[in-house]
Amino acid sequence: MASPLTRNWDHAVVTGGAGFVGSHLCAALLDAGAAVTCVDDFSTGRPENVAPLLDRPGFTLVRGNVSEGLTVDRKPDLILHFASPASPADYLRLPLHTMDTGSLGTRNALDLAHRSGARFVLASTSEVYGDPQQNPQDERYWGHVNPVGPRSVYDEAKRFGEALTTAHAEAKGTDTGIVRLFNTYGPRMRGHDGRAVPTFVRQALAGEPLTVTGDGRQTRSLCYVDDTVRGILAAAAHGMRGPVNIGNPSEITMLDLARLVVRLAGSSSEIRFIERPTDDPAVRCPDITLARDKLGWEPQVDAEEGLSRTIDWFRTTAGA
Repeated sequence: MASPLTRNWDHAVVTGGAGFVGSHLCAALLDAGAAVTCVDDFSTGRPENVAPLLDRPGFTLVRGNVSEGLTVDRKPDLILHFASPASPADYLRLPLHTMDTGSLGTRNALDLAHRSGARFVLASTSEVYGDPQQNPQDERYWGHVNPVGPRSVYDEAKRFGEALTTAHAEAKGTDTGIVRLFNTYGPRMRGHDGRAVPTFVRQALAGEPLTVTGDGRQTRSLCYVDDTVRGILAAAAHGMRGPVNIGNPSEITMLDLARLVVRLAGSSSEIRFIERPTDDPAVRCPDITLARDKLGWEPQVDAEEGLSRTIDWFRTTAGA
């Protein structure tokens, strides 16, 4: 298969750049020779995620809320809109902020892209598929979503963001793209952000019971962050407008994931079953045919390798 598409960028703006995925994007763009402006309000992003980048030539950190406006000192040719609470613990704590970021924040980022003639890529999510009745999910699937459920502030903010991005391209000719990210994991996740991988890793390393929701038969598809970043940048380089799934098509149950983390961590932790959250999807698995065919991209890091790297990071970092 062909290598993922690449492109040389002059100046990239990454909103949410101090977050988990955003900080990895900032580093990858700097490594590729681009100047990077990271915009973050630190509502969920962390200063330590970008601390190693502060002394690198071409990196600028701007503290700001994109829903209140977005201006930068230097004209960008790429805008990656990754600002948004992304874990259930965060968007349930910040419901209105999540919706403002997905609506007003997306509009402000799109307007900057249009003024600058920049390529714009929206970070969307597999959550737009809701609790899917089709498995795996391809980009043509419209989803099965509860618009007023507890997860709706995130689901609907991203669905609206996709609609707004599409409308901006149609009405103004803005160069836009949409990436639908499936469950991504790796270093720099917060141990208490409520997502399965950091929760399990934190519990396993502490010798605590791993809390599996429901009966643990629900599935997720886990993509290591380095693979996700390669996919995002390939989508940015391609110029495609429509949404593209970026995720790992290897499906795993939450119970099997918990057992795998225990084994890789060398932990003696037991498994404890707890109540499953409302509207928690039963399955989640991407069809990545489009990404393979158009972008030359597919994941390279398997679960054992990716989880081992993640566990090693948590061992040496607070990760909380």
